Formats: sequence, C-alpha cells, structure tokens
Amino acid sequence: MKLDFVTVDVFTGTQFAGNPLAVVLNAKGLTGGQMQAIAAEFNLAETTFVLPPKDPANTAEVRIFTPRYEMPFAGHPNVGTAFALSRAGASYGRAVDGESVSFEEKAGIVPISLLKDAGTVTGARLASPQLLTLGAEISTELIASACGLAVDDIETGNHSPIIASCGAPFILAELKDRARLAAAAARADVFAREISRLPVTSIFIYANVAEDGLDIRARMFAPHHGIPEDPATGSANVALIGLLARLRPESDVRISRTIAQGVEMGRPSLLQAEAEKEGGTVTSTYIGGRCVPVMSGIIELA
Repeated sequence: MKLDFVTVDVFTGTQFAGNPLAVVLNAKGLTGGQMQAIAAEFNLAETTFVLPPKDPANTAEVRIFTPRYEMPFAGHPNVGTAFALSRAGASYGRAVDGESVSFEEKAGIVPISLLKDAGTVTGARLASPQLLTLGAEISTELIASACGLAVDDIETGNHSPIIASCGAPFILAELKDRARLAAAAARADVFAREISRLPVTSIFIYANVAEDGLDIRARMFAPHHGIPEDPATGSANVALIGLLARLRPESDVRISRTIAQGVEMGRPSLLQAEAEKEGGTVTSTYIGGRCVPVMSGIIELA
C-alpha cells in the first residue's frame, strides 16, 4: 500500500520555522493502529490522516495523532491540512479550490477559511469546533514546579491557572513577564509524577507583551506525551483567546491578539487569534496563520 504525504510548516511564512506537520493525503483503509505507528515514525508534534468525509457536505474526515495518542482537535494540524489540500487541488476526486473547507473530527465539524495573497493560498483560519468551556483551577505551586518556575513568577491577578478548552483542553497559566516565560523549563519528572494524574496534562504558559507588533508570547509543554515543547499550539491559543474575551468586563466585545510561540526553541511561530462575546457569552473563537510547503513523498506500507 502506497500512501502520499506532504509536510508543511504551519504558523510561519518561512521554511524550517513554525510548527512542522505531516499530512497523509490518502489514508483510506488504514487502521487507527497503523495511523499511530506512522505518526510515531514521523515523530512530529502531530500527523494528520485525510479520509473521505462521512457527510458529502464536508471536505474530508481528518484524524490527528501525536507520536503517542490521538487528538480530538488541534489547531496547527487543521490549518496545515487545509493548506496542503488546497495545494493538492483535490481530495478523493473532489476539487479543493474554493474559499473554505470543512473537516469532520472527533471534537466536531471544523470550518476553515483559506487565506490568500493575490489569489494564492498562503494559510488558513479555523473556527473552533466547540464553544469555550472552563474547568478546574490548578494550584500555582504545581504549575511552578512543573515548569521550573517560582510561585511568584505566575500572575494570578487576571486569572488563576485554569483548565480551558475549545475542543482540546489545556491548563492555561499567565506569567508576569517575558523574562519569566523565557526562563521556564518543563520538568519531565513532575509531569510524569504529578501532572499526569490531572484530568488535563498539557500546560500552556503565556505573558502579555507589547513589542514588535506582538500582544502575547507563549509556550506549551507536554513532555509525557512525547512533546517536550510545541512550537505552535493553535488549540491552546484558541482557548486562550476565548478565556481573554470571557474575562473582559464588556457584555459584547470582539478581541484579537497576535501571538508568538516557539521562539525559545528556535521555531518561531506567529498566530492570529480572535474571539467574539455576545450577551456575556463567548460565541466564537478563531485561530489562523500562514503556511509553507517543505517536503513530499510516499510511504511504502507493507
């Protein structure tokens, strides 16, 4: 069995930056176990597998795997897969040449708009498949221990570390400044011993900044899932923008933020996040950015 794949760098306009993604374009017939094995072979933060849609109104079914497990939804895999299919021009014989695509995923339907420059697709912007939900607060002591920080490094004036999700849950924690963000270092032993016992086990830390056109700098750690640090985490950033909108005092507001991630690990990424709140409820959240192609090839599956 021969499988066609491409890789793209997501949330960047430059090759070998951003978050790399592998996209298997013709995954029909693969078992979940085979998909997991292929994702482990690529050993990227995520690999996507494109399948025919169950509902012909959608573009494709997309399954998303880290090296160790399947994700119900993730940001950079959706953005990168939409970009890859637009470059391919078709998916299972159906043209992909319009303004948008929609993917069937474990978390629901993900609608995605294609971003264009002079008629050429340069990236994508998704609407999260689920509305913002908030879970339990997590102790600052535990976040500090897991991220190699002092308790005083964590900013709790706006919110305590908290579980948030727009389709995939993360622990979100604000730090007091960029310097403390840069100093963070995931402690794999604490993640394995303590964070792994929590209902959500990936930690997303961020700091508000006002520099070089940026609003936020961020990092994401999930070492016990095979992701010591992620260059760009669309699903965490879309939950963050939803949380920030919810925290605003206005009943009706639309906010947008430019977010940099992956800088500390040498894979700078740039994400554009937006959220809308109506009547005191966050009604929509979006994340998007640019992509660039990198590689293409064939998997010879025995």
